[in-house]
Amino acid sequence: MIDTRQFTTKSEAGEAAASLGAKAIVSAIETLGRANIVVATGASQFEMLAALVQHDEIDWSRVTAFHLDEYINMPDTHPASFRRYLRERFISKLPTLGAFHLIQGDAPDLDAELNRINGLLDQHPIDLTFAGIGENGHLAFNDPPADLTSTVAFMVVELEERCRKQQFGEGWFATLDDVPNRAISMTVQRIMSSGVVILTVLDERKAEALREVLEGPVSNLWPASILQQHPNCHLFLDVPAASKLTREPLTASS
Repeated sequence: MIDTRQFTTKSEAGEAAASLGAKAIVSAIETLGRANIVVATGASQFEMLAALVQHDEIDWSRVTAFHLDEYINMPDTHPASFRRYLRERFISKLPTLGAFHLIQGDAPDLDAELNRINGLLDQHPIDLTFAGIGENGHLAFNDPPADLTSTVAFMVVELEERCRKQQFGEGWFATLDDVPNRAISMTVQRIMSSGVVILTVLDERKAEALREVLEGPVSNLWPASILQQHPNCHLFLDVPAASKLTREPLTASS
C-alpha cells in the first residue's frame, strides 16, 4: 500500500516530500555511513528539489546520487536535458555533494555508456528514490506497456506518444516533433529495489493516472501501479492531482 498524503499547495507537498527524504538520507548515513539516492526531474519536482537542497542536517559529502533517465542524442546544453536540469537545480546547490553519476545520453557509444552506468549503479544499492508519475502512468521513462521484470539497472526505451506530448506540453520543447523518441531509463525493478520511494505528483493533468496507479490493479499499462507492492513508498500530492481519486487520501495533518 502506498502511503498517500494530500496538501493544499505544490510548495507544501514538495516541502513535505523533501522533509521525509532528508530523514531517510540522514538515517542511511547514520546506519551505513553513506547514502545512495536517485533524484527525479520534471516539473513535478521543482518544489521538492528547492526544499531538499536546504536541508543542511544532511552530510552531503556522504551522498552518491544517480538520476532516473535521460534522452538519447541530447546534448546537456539543451533546455530539456535532465543533466542540465540537475546541475541547475541540485548539483550546483550542493558544493560538498559526494558524487553524482550522470547518464550521458549523447555518448557516441550507447552500449559502452549503458555498461558504465549499469556497473556504477550495481555497486551502489539504492537507499532512497525520488520519483514522479507520468500522465500515462509511467515510472521514470518506462512507458506502457512497460517491462516490469527486467533487473538490469538501465536500458534503452521507446517513448510513446502520450509521454512525448507531456514533455512538449510542459514547455521543454518548441514542437512535438522535437521531443526525442528514445531515452535511457532506470528499470522498474531497479526502482523497486530502493529502500524508500518518495513520489511527488502534482496538477490535475496527473489525476487520471494517479487514480489508476493507486486504485487499479498492478498492470504494465499503468507502470507506476507496481509501487502498490513496495513496502516503503510515500506519495505527496496536491488537491488537483487527487481530484479523481475515489478513496480519500490522508490529509497533511493526519
